[in-house]
Formats: sequence, structure tokens, C-alpha cells
Amino acid sequence: MTKKRLCFNVTCFAVLYRSVVCITALAVLVSAANVGQAEPVSFRKDIVPILMDNCLACHGPKKAEGDYRVDSFERTATAGESELDTLTAGNLEDSELYRRIVSDDPDERMPLEGDPLKKEEVQLLKQWIEEGAKYDGEDPKADLYSIMLPPAYPAAPETYPNSMPTSAMTFTPDGANLIVGGYHELTVWNPTDGSLIRRISDVGQRTYALAVSPDGKMLAVGSGAPGRLGEARILSLESGELQRSLGMTFDVVMDLAFSPDGKRLAVGAADNTLRVFDLETGDEQLKITSHSNWVTAVGWSKDGKRIASASRDKTAKVFNAENGELVITYAGHSKPVRGVMFHPDDKQVFSSGADNKIHRWNVSDAKKTAEVGFGGPVYKLMNYGDVFIATSTDKSVRQFESQSHKLIRQYNGQQDWVLSSAFHPGTKRVAAGAFDGRVIIWNAEDGKEIASFIAAPGYSPK
Repeated sequence: MTKKRLCFNVTCFAVLYRSVVCITALAVLVSAANVGQAEPVSFRKDIVPILMDNCLACHGPKKAEGDYRVDSFERTATAGESELDTLTAGNLEDSELYRRIVSDDPDERMPLEGDPLKKEEVQLLKQWIEEGAKYDGEDPKADLYSIMLPPAYPAAPETYPNSMPTSAMTFTPDGANLIVGGYHELTVWNPTDGSLIRRISDVGQRTYALAVSPDGKMLAVGSGAPGRLGEARILSLESGELQRSLGMTFDVVMDLAFSPDGKRLAVGAADNTLRVFDLETGDEQLKITSHSNWVTAVGWSKDGKRIASASRDKTAKVFNAENGELVITYAGHSKPVRGVMFHPDDKQVFSSGADNKIHRWNVSDAKKTAEVGFGGPVYKLMNYGDVFIATSTDKSVRQFESQSHKLIRQYNGQQDWVLSSAFHPGTKRVAAGAFDGRVIIWNAEDGKEIASFIAAPGYSPK
């Protein structure tokens, strides 16, 4: 090879190398620019959780301070009694919502009596307004909870510093496990010795209701944080993985129940509503607003044609399960009603409440046919066909024959209000959880205690 040709080849290589380097450098710069470029803020994904967590308690349907509400996009963008523009697209200075959030004046800053918003939350609101305060849902009048994406909940504590009330529990279909509500988790226990088997994460702050589907494959979890957020989640019973989020509300889900055919879920919540969902599609089929206070308990008739509800408004009601029409109202309780279930004949209903009684009454005319007295308020009635379980603040756990409401057995041992219960007919075991966190399991055949434990992983009573 001649010296001239060698120089030419070296020069070409050098030019080619510099070109490759420049192109590579340009690609890196473009990539870095794309990475650094912030994605548009989503109202549904980013802003709704901020409003739900920080603003809804004082500016929602139950309480609207300053005549201002944030429970829908339309209401968030509508001025309150100040008549100042709440949101002005692209203009922070003319957006009263933003001004009040970043104000240094303690009499103006929002939340008024709460902690200031986190820096990242303020930045999201700032960016959203600067980008035009856009709405990315379908109906701007829709309630926030109906458009909110399923939340990712905080991790449960590895070790509980204190016990907590056991407000929900259920046996698995084979009776081998007892599932108990915890703090942002469900804990699964061995009912024979009280040992912890596993923990299921990513559920609401407190669990108020648990139900297993008729086919034994789904676990419905009713949970929430009082005055802030409620949700019904459908989990795989086997894996604990989330299958569907249903019934988002601005207050906790108090109770839920699968229809007898397993195709629908009734959800009662502290937002005063009873709603029914199609489990295959997740669609809300019915929204019933007949109660004027919390819906504390729900139950289906055996034929699936009717739904019964209990409420803190001191009534129990029966509705047509197809169209939501009110069938009858029972007003025989003098205090809030906590539990409800149909009699095996579907012609009568049992309801329990803070008047320290279980009432039995006719669906046809709402006339009381019988009652059973307790030494304190009676909580949910857990229906197992031929028998049902009732618990009370009088520390009792009682098992009744459903047809005649004859007492079968009373289970003793709890030292605090008994809030929840479960029964497994196959293994003949009864479980109950108390306000102090203690769970006791008994043999239903002789009433003897099988196991006792505090349902708080790692907690050791002093």
C-alpha cells in the first residue's frame, strides 16, 4: 500500500469516527432531554389523590366550608362564597386554589387546620395549572371517587407497636386459614394454633368487611380511611393479588356481600350509599341513596332478588335487587342499626343495633315478630344459612339457629367489645375478634377454646 493511499484511508477513518461520535453524542443529548422533560400532569392520576387526601373532608358533600366543594372537577373549578376564580388555566396568580395552598398566612393557607401539602404535591398542582388545568376524564360532573385510579397503599408496619381493633374476619373455604383485617394489610392465621401464615398487602388503612365469593376464588375487601377514602377491592383468594377495584368512595366501605350466584357485589359505605356492581365488567349497576346516614351492613335474600341494608339513620330497608326500588323500611330500632340479614324463608329480616337488640320483622308490612336482648349494642349478623353469629359490646359471642333464632351456644373469653366473627361449618369452628385486637377461636361442638392470639404481627402485650 502506498503512503498516499494509507493517508487517505486514515483520514477517511478519522472523519467517519468523528461522525459516529457526533451522532452518538447527539443521540445521548436528545435522550437526556427527553428524560428531563416532565410528563403532563393527569387530573385523574395525580390531582384527584391530593384533593381526596387533603381537601375533601372540609370541602365535600357532607361539609362545604366557604360554600366550596372539590368532590368533582366541575365543583373544584367553581368559586365558593369568595367568588374568586378557583382555577385559571395557565395562570397561577389568578388561581385562588393554588394561592391559598402556598399562602404564608395561617388564616388563609389550606388545609386550614392540617399540615401543609408536601412539596411534590404543590409542584404537581403548579404544573397542572400551568399546563392548562386540563380534565382527562369523561364527565366533569362525575364524583372524584368514580374517576380516581386505584390507589397504591403504603406498606404495612413490619412490627405493630400496638394492637388494633379486629373489625373484620373470614375463614377460607377449607377452614385452614382465618383472614383478619390489619393496618394496610390482611393477616392470615392458622386457626388451630394461632400462628401467622402470611400477610396480604396493598389494602386500605382499615378493613371493615371481608367476604369470600360463592365459588371460593375471590376475596372482597371493604376498607378505607374515615372521612377521606373508601374502596371495595376484589383479590384472588389464592394469591392475594388485586383483580379489580370497585366502589371507590369519599368515606369508608362498611360492609359488602356477594350475591348468591357470585355475579354481583353489594357495597354499603359511610357516604350513605348502597351500590351494586357487576363483577365481570366492574360496572356500577345500582346506586341507592335512600339512607340518610352510613350504610353499615348489607345482605342478599337467598333467591338473590332482594337486598337488605342497615344504617346509622336507625332504619333497616329492603330493596329490589334488579332496579333498586325501595320495598320496605323498618323503623323499629330506636338507635343506629349495625347488622342485617334475611331469615331463611326470605319473608322476614333480622336486624341488630345500638338499642341492644336483634329484631325479627316481616318484609311485607315491617311489623316486628320477635326480638332478642343483649347487654350492649349488637354488631353485624354473620349469616351461615342454618345458623348465624352475633357479637356485642357486652363481650358476648352468640350462635343462633336461623329458623327460630333459638340460642345454640354462647362463647366466652373475650375481655373487650366483640366487633367481628366468623364460622366454618365444615371444621365446626367459631372465631371472634375484639376491640383490643384479640382473636379467639372455639370448637362449635362443645364451646371449648382452641386458640387465642393478638392479630398484630410482632406485637407483644406489656
